[in-house]
Amino acid sequence: MSDQDPDGFPEVVGPHRRRVWPWVLLLAVLVPAGAAAVAVEVVAGELSGEGTRPLRITYEVTGTAEDVTITYPTWRNGYLSTARLSPQTLPWAGETRTRGFMNGGSFAVTIGASGGAVACAVTVDDGTVRTATASGAFATATCDGF
Repeated sequence: MSDQDPDGFPEVVGPHRRRVWPWVLLLAVLVPAGAAAVAVEVVAGELSGEGTRPLRITYEVTGTAEDVTITYPTWRNGYLSTARLSPQTLPWAGETRTRGFMNGGSFAVTIGASGGAVACAVTVDDGTVRTATASGAFATATCDGF
């Protein structure tokens, strides 16, 4: 009676079927994960090369405003800091040097209460150039994304 189920019918034993869906699910997870790992490795290699490349950034301000405040990023020993100054006359120019990957800098020139007009320019020796203008009391010209 061991070959019968509880209702008295003979137990039908067929070939053992393997489930395919766990393998499909595993492949659906592993293939994108592997592709992402390869992409991260490629990007990391590119950024590693950027990390040792020297860069020179030149800042310039021109205009008629007599009262301005200039704020710009500087890099010292691999650390980002911000410089702020108020030159007595325009034009003004400055330069900083850094090594490595840099993106997202912001160079701002704010006009004081006496008004006037200013233009700012940032040039990176990798070919990046950003410019902006502003006029009027308390207006700000911002060169972003270098």
